[in-house]
Parts: sequence; C-alpha cells; structure tokens
Amino acid sequence: MSTDWSEARNKTIRYTAVGGYFLQDDPATNATGFDYAQTNFGLIDREYPSDAEYDPRGSKSQWERFRNWIHHLNNACGKSENVRYKVIFFGRHGQGYHNVAESTYGTPAWNCYWSLLDGNGTSTWADALLTPVGVKEAQKASNFYKTLYEQQRMPHFETYYSSPLRRCIQTANTTFGTLNMPSNHPFVPTIKELLREDISSHTCDRRSSKSELEKFIPGWKFEAGFTEKDELWKEGEGETPAHALARTKSLLDDVFIHDRSTWISITSHSGAISFLLKNLNHRTWSLSTGQIIPVLIKAEAVAPSSTTTSAGFTPEASCKQPPITSLPDSGCVCSSTGSVPSPSGP
Repeated sequence: MSTDWSEARNKTIRYTAVGGYFLQDDPATNATGFDYAQTNFGLIDREYPSDAEYDPRGSKSQWERFRNWIHHLNNACGKSENVRYKVIFFGRHGQGYHNVAESTYGTPAWNCYWSLLDGNGTSTWADALLTPVGVKEAQKASNFYKTLYEQQRMPHFETYYSSPLRRCIQTANTTFGTLNMPSNHPFVPTIKELLREDISSHTCDRRSSKSELEKFIPGWKFEAGFTEKDELWKEGEGETPAHALARTKSLLDDVFIHDRSTWISITSHSGAISFLLKNLNHRTWSLSTGQIIPVLIKAEAVAPSSTTTSAGFTPEASCKQPPITSLPDSGCVCSSTGSVPSPSGP
C-alpha cells in the first residue's frame, strides 16, 4: 500500500465499526461498570478464518491470531483499493481537576458559572491536569499494556495521537512513556487539534499555547499547521453537536487518508470519543475516566465528496455570580436574578 490512501481523496469515506470481535460491539454488553482490564480489552475468544494456516498447532495467543486476521483483511482488500481496515484504541484521559470540580459543584452550577473560571483559588481547572487519581488510572493502563505485551504478545501501536489538552497529553505519556517499546514501534506521539473535547466556553476546553505545550511535554510532535494560540475556543460560545460530529469525521478522514498504520492509539475525551464512535456507526458507549475502547474499523471510499455545512457555535448560558441552586431537575438558577440563566447571562 502507498503511504497515502490516494483512492479516498476527494471521496466520501463510509465507516463501519465491525462487530463480532469485541464485547463492546455487542448490544447485550452493559457499558455501566465495564472495565477493559477485567476483559482483555473486550477481545472475544473466537476463531478466525486465517487460523488454520497461521496457527495449525494452536500455540498463538488470541491477540496474535487477531493481528494476523486483520493483516489478512487488509491484504485481501488490496484487490479493492477503496477499502481499509484499522484497529483504533480510543482512551479517555484520567480524572482531571475539572472532573472533581463538576462533581463538587453539581453539573448545572458547573456549566453556568464555575466552569467559566480558571479555578477557585484552591484548584485550577483551566486546561486541567490530572489529579492523583487520574495519574493512577493512567498507570493502571500502562501496567495492563505491559502485561499483554509480555504475556499475550499483543501488537504494539504503530501510531499514537493525543488531544492537545494537557490531561490527555499527561495520560498518554504516563500510559506509554515508561514502557519498553520495540525499536520498530517507538512511542512517538503526535498532538492533533481536532481530537480535543467538545468545544464549550468552559476553560477546561481551552488549550494552552503551542509554546506552553512544548515546555510541558518536550519532544512531542505537533501536526502540521498547529497554531500558537487556540483559534477554536470561543468565550461565551459552545460548539454545536453537528459541528462536533463534522469535526471528528474530518479527524477520522485525515487519519485514514494520511496514516498507513493499522494499529493506532488515540487519547481523547468522553465527548469527543462519543462523536468519533457515532461517526463509526458504533453503538453508544460512554467511557468513565481512564477507560479505553478498541474498535475494528472498516473504511470504504464510496462516492465523490460533497460539501456540507453545519452550524458552528452558539451562545451558552452563564451566571455572573455563584448560582442559588444546582439541581439536576431544576437546573441552574442565577443568584442575581433568581431566574434561569440566559445565553447572554443575567
């Protein structure tokens, strides 16, 4: 295969999350409380059509046989250059200080007031870092990968991508940065702008400057065109779901067209991953902090691309003072007016 997927240029790419390989694909699997570390990442114990030739003695691990089957699929699809298969592991960052603050103040009050601040004098959540709990969640992932690499010869990732927000960078670095990787599959991550969380007016969704990130994580690569300042975050406005869906679809297209790797790690956010999964036509699957979901993806270049537009950003409600109430049912009531906040604030 060539480096770029030239056949997909200027075409619409249709994505399918191929079922039958991971428990998370099965509608009968309950997402609540599901833990990748208790289920071998959800990889189903099954046979593949390529097993007879590849593993006649039955000595290979499930991951080795799965890797060989994916290799077979991509070789078979070489006869049709309009198809590609990739296995992407989508990992949510570990617990961040913004997660703790939202739990402390309640989601309604967090959304309309506290999230618009950089912090509360005790804790800072603007471009939030991981809490000690979040670091442990990333270390858990690191230990689990190490076990699978050593005991089951799980394939190493060929490419690593991360959101530009610091909690994801910190999660990816803690997970993979201390592992002894083979020389042909080193941990060389790339920061990609479009992997960021749903873009709201929350300061935890506003990334640091490129210069600040270069100091935060020396040696990491930035994708071409990564700007010094955050040009996507807008004060007082939030990204529409349609815009987030289109943004994450653009990210997938970029990866499939320009990255020839088959095994890819992506470290991102709950909202962004939910939109990525929706683009893949995967069942709804919510990730708690530190959780990871792998997906076997089939991509087909099906038709000439068409230009579509979607609403970008809309004003978000806010309060100028800490709200009176923050209840799931009644929402946020601003203290200065006693009314529900409006998009322009009280």
